[in-house]
Amino acid sequence: MELTSAVEDYAKAIYALEERREGPVTTNALAERLGVTPASASGMVKRLGEMGLVDHTPYRGVVLTAAGRRVALEVIRHHRLLELYLVETLGFPWDRVHQEAEVLEHVLSEELEELIASKLGNPTVDPHGDPIPSRDLLIVARRTMAMQSLEAGAIGTFTRVSDSDPAMLRFLAERGIAPGATFEVIDKQPFDGPLFVRFGDDVHVLGGALAQAMRVELDA
Repeated sequence: MELTSAVEDYAKAIYALEERREGPVTTNALAERLGVTPASASGMVKRLGEMGLVDHTPYRGVVLTAAGRRVALEVIRHHRLLELYLVETLGFPWDRVHQEAEVLEHVLSEELEELIASKLGNPTVDPHGDPIPSRDLLIVARRTMAMQSLEAGAIGTFTRVSDSDPAMLRFLAERGIAPGATFEVIDKQPFDGPLFVRFGDDVHVLGGALAQAMRVELDA
């Protein structure tokens, strides 16, 4: 079984969409996520099926097999360890590591993966708060909610944010807001308007799209 970069990218994309949708992934959804045509996605899905990495149900979509899930989690482990290594050891800004890790995740050897993990103290989350699969490819994702869903008075901890939008990450970094920061929602404007959120001594205005991308845990 030849695990090319394309095969690994598709497995990782299906995993991400499965987690979001909690069910089969359509070819159109997969094509949109990867920026390819539905025909290209359909052809690759057929190949993944022949490799035993997905099960395909006509008119419903695909789900990863156990083998496909292992492939996806291995690539995700590489990606998130690389992101953390680039930030903590090389001082890369957190808004730039995603693209670097996208390339390096496919060529990282198992030996180098273990050296990086050991150097970092076998971390459980990456710079954006996303969980890092363990050496045994087990992943534990904490239950979170979108900041945008909160109302005034909510208090909690900012835990993770998508790494897919560098502009959002730069906005947060410029204001010193990172996973692990505690917050209080001061006000929320109606009709998906912005939230006014206190982090430390400062109140920041978070637009609807950014607040939706930020995942949080509320205090008990």
